[in-house]
Amino acid sequence: MKNITGELERDVAELKRLLPAEDILTFPFQTEQGVAFTCVFVDAVTDKELLGEQVVRPLLHYEGKLTAEEVGKKLTSPELRQDKSFDKLAEEILAGNPVVLWEGADEGIIAGTKKVFVRAISEPPTDVTIKGPREGFIEDIKINVSLVRRRLKTPELKVEMLKVGRRSQTFVAVCYLEGTTPEQTVKAVKEKLEKIDIDIIPDSSYLTHFLAERPYSLMKQAGSTEKPDIFCAKIAEGRVGLIVDGSPIALTVPYLMVEDFQASEDYYVPSSRATFTRILRILSLIVAIYLPAFYISAQLFKLQLFPIKLLLTISGSIRDIPLSPSLEMLLVLFVLEVLNEASIRMPKYVGMALSVVGALVLGETAVNAGFVSTPAIIIIAFSGIGLYAVPNLIEQTSVVRLAMLLVAGSVGTYGIILLTAFLLLYLVSAESFGVPILSPFAPVVPQDLRDSLVKYNLGSLDKRPKSFHSKNRRRLKR
Repeated sequence: MKNITGELERDVAELKRLLPAEDILTFPFQTEQGVAFTCVFVDAVTDKELLGEQVVRPLLHYEGKLTAEEVGKKLTSPELRQDKSFDKLAEEILAGNPVVLWEGADEGIIAGTKKVFVRAISEPPTDVTIKGPREGFIEDIKINVSLVRRRLKTPELKVEMLKVGRRSQTFVAVCYLEGTTPEQTVKAVKEKLEKIDIDIIPDSSYLTHFLAERPYSLMKQAGSTEKPDIFCAKIAEGRVGLIVDGSPIALTVPYLMVEDFQASEDYYVPSSRATFTRILRILSLIVAIYLPAFYISAQLFKLQLFPIKLLLTISGSIRDIPLSPSLEMLLVLFVLEVLNEASIRMPKYVGMALSVVGALVLGETAVNAGFVSTPAIIIIAFSGIGLYAVPNLIEQTSVVRLAMLLVAGSVGTYGIILLTAFLLLYLVSAESFGVPILSPFAPVVPQDLRDSLVKYNLGSLDKRPKSFHSKNRRRLKR
């Protein structure tokens, strides 16, 4: 590892050798006393106005010792660092922070004057609430950390910055409450992050693969949120939070499956309303997964499962359908998935027209032509709506629904029961940093059931969840 020599031309030439790109610029200037300085920076990434005001202008009248410590005292930038390693200086230049070198320098000075392009803080599109805070994370890690610190004004909040990615050098903020979050959880998270060896981390979703105990698992093993209030609440329960630079989605571990059936609004409305909506979400998900499968199974193997009047209606609808019940349902499901994907990827106004054409014109035409039956379209439409009652599990539950359809069409009700048993066995054995993801139901943790599918009032939630093994259990004094 090479260090700066104090010979200005030689040091600048070495930085240019390490950074040969055309947008790496140098700005040489001299003080009134004739001392030569040079700023090395990235064009369009460094804020040139701040560089001139906080670095160049103060140095034009510099008189004193040519040491990094004395030179740094003259600069007005609030973010100054010193380093003598060429590799470290080159890394800071690429991050947008200019490096100041001079004749006889013992260390280079890194000034924090990079230009930050950020969007305004707004309500996240994935988690809209009627009551409660509407702020959402954005793509800048510093602003996201400030949103967290504004809600947790305590020295116990620790934020440790790590760099992940060989080429991207992406900052990842590890957030936790000292004295509340178990030390072994923090240590395990940091160890997994330090072992990551990949070129680039463009988004926090990349980290979920490396944090998972089962990287190829169908189920999630890390929680995600775009809202600072949810993020802080999870940290206060004893979790570890991860904020990735360039991503508006923060991660939390350990992960419990029950948290995807909860919403931030549940904590700002009466507990009875929160309990009702949570039960409604899980019932919607169960119906969305099992309704198409049981419909196929009943048609193929157990027609007596239908009430007689409903059986007569269904029989009249499917009488002239050329496809088998399984193929018919799979075809309608395939069309629904294609329309959903197309409406998301296409431009906004074209997507709206596509939804109208696909849902009304195509569906009605297919029924009138006798290609598919009306009950099949109704069931798949209801199933699709039910999945969106729990948006954080759509990717997983859509795969489970398809698997249920396949076994129902080939084996029938017994196949559905066997697949359900296998799925439950798989979930019971899954863990996230030593915590079962089905906790507090498997294993049963009576204390934590107060904020699961049934939500007790705030006065009853005086202790932190026992599942996370927090050292400081009490969070409310009554």
